[in-house]
Amino acid sequence: MNLIDQQFMKTPFYGSPRMSWVLRKRGYAVNHKRVARLMQLMGISAIYPKPHTSQPNPEHKIYPYLLRNLAITYPNQVWCADITYIRMARGFLYLFAILDWYSRYVIAWELSNTLDNAFCLDGLKSALTKVKPEIFNTDQGSQFSSATFTKVLSENNIQISMDGRGRAYDNIFIERLWRTVKYEEVYLHDYQNGLEAYRRLDKY
Repeated sequence: MNLIDQQFMKTPFYGSPRMSWVLRKRGYAVNHKRVARLMQLMGISAIYPKPHTSQPNPEHKIYPYLLRNLAITYPNQVWCADITYIRMARGFLYLFAILDWYSRYVIAWELSNTLDNAFCLDGLKSALTKVKPEIFNTDQGSQFSSATFTKVLSENNIQISMDGRGRAYDNIFIERLWRTVKYEEVYLHDYQNGLEAYRRLDKY
């Protein structure tokens, strides 16, 4: 799973057949059906340029993307947030982070073993105790479009912006953050449990 995740960060357009071919070239005797099962378990698909950690809910309101052609010139003008997959020696966790678009500073982050929006709400509320942005940008995932999440933003007079569906590069800076965290920390260690993952990520 680690090798699949690493390759996916380089080539997010690879499906299970091409991913299987890469693994076989590295000496692993796998077929595309096994790789497909692992990719499904990890929430990875070549249809979108990112892991499927955030799935839209058709019943939730989707907000327009506000950052197109916007000059971002100072801190706390725009924050962005996302969720990514963190593999461990056994199983995996989900990492949520809020990033200031201008300074690239990580304002808050949370780990969870489920994809409900409770840990996203915890991270958001923690961030808002420090300072508030003018605009908050995410993808259209159900964690971010839920009434509980958008209510917190609205009550703090924060404009809500959402990427176009399937357009991971609308939120490019947090995508770069995930790549950096994975290559400089996650891929170098086999976390044995959630506590170890939290401690190492916190130190990083």
